[in-house]
Amino acid sequence: MSLSLWIGMVIAALGTYLMRLLPLLWMQKRLKRSDPNGAVDALPKWLVILGPMMIAAVLGVSLVPRTPDIAGWLATIIGLGVTLVVWRRTRSLGWPVVAGVATFGAVVILTRVVL
Repeated sequence: MSLSLWIGMVIAALGTYLMRLLPLLWMQKRLKRSDPNGAVDALPKWLVILGPMMIAAVLGVSLVPRTPDIAGWLATIIGLGVTLVVWRRTRSLGWPVVAGVATFGAVVILTRVVL
């Protein structure tokens, strides 16, 4: 591998590490300052809702097809429906994703062949 690729990998690794380390250190200092026992009430309100907001954002982006044609929208709607049905039956995280992705792929292939 070339030197530029190694430099890029090191920079990406450091960036990923720092994105996790810096908020952890910041919250540890904040919790020690505000409450010596580290109670959950010391967490800022925005941090409590950040996780659900990020999940909602990822879901919202995932619901819009990359190619806004009939095949993309049809595959998205049917794939989402299958995902919800499988989740309702299994109440797990893995099988609904597998079923939804497989259904999405099958619908895209079928609609592109038929249309």
